[in-house]
Amino acid sequence: MPDTATPLHYVFDAYGTLFDLDAAAERHKDAIGDKWQQLSQVWRAKHLEYTWVHALSRRPATFWDLTQTSLDHAIASLEISVSGGVRRGLLAAYRTMQAYPEVPGAVAALKARGARVAILSNGDPDMLEDAVRAAKLAGTFDAVLSVTAAGIFKPAPEVYRLAVQRFGCHPHTISFQSSNRWGIAGAKAFGFRCVWVNRTGAANEYPDLEPDRVVRDLTGLL
Repeated sequence: MPDTATPLHYVFDAYGTLFDLDAAAERHKDAIGDKWQQLSQVWRAKHLEYTWVHALSRRPATFWDLTQTSLDHAIASLEISVSGGVRRGLLAAYRTMQAYPEVPGAVAALKARGARVAILSNGDPDMLEDAVRAAKLAGTFDAVLSVTAAGIFKPAPEVYRLAVQRFGCHPHTISFQSSNRWGIAGAKAFGFRCVWVNRTGAANEYPDLEPDRVVRDLTGLL
């Protein structure tokens, strides 16, 4: 067990954990129509699938390129008529998602307790910079870590190792928060303490790699 006198390092996944993934499609729902939520879901699912395929095949790709390719797939698969202007708007909105309402207060409270806080995300460095700025969280985190430094996407161990190297600590002193159950599984396998932020009440997966805690939102950390 970690030394409870030592403040934990709280490391957060970004998309879906800090930033509202549906916000991009919702911002353009009038132009998209009734399928805007389906578009958001397919876009996200295909985006993740692309990262896994590239990670397993060791083929380099930027998260931004995969963002665009997965959006185009979602539009085509759902047979939605989307103008070039709306497509550009969706991509711009993806870079400037809103943070969930409780995020600023929860992160500030953790820092007030002496914890160090960081983001660890598949996002490219410039994408994360845009997202943090748009969410008015600039200067909040002790580190914003992109998988670009590891050269591979989650859930590869090299990605989680970035946080250990950044803070110079043991994995068990890191609490990793994610809304992605697969991401929690990868982090747990690496040795992190894990909190699954189950915002949607999703069914549990990966019973051999259980989270240490399950919360509905980040206020559960407090």
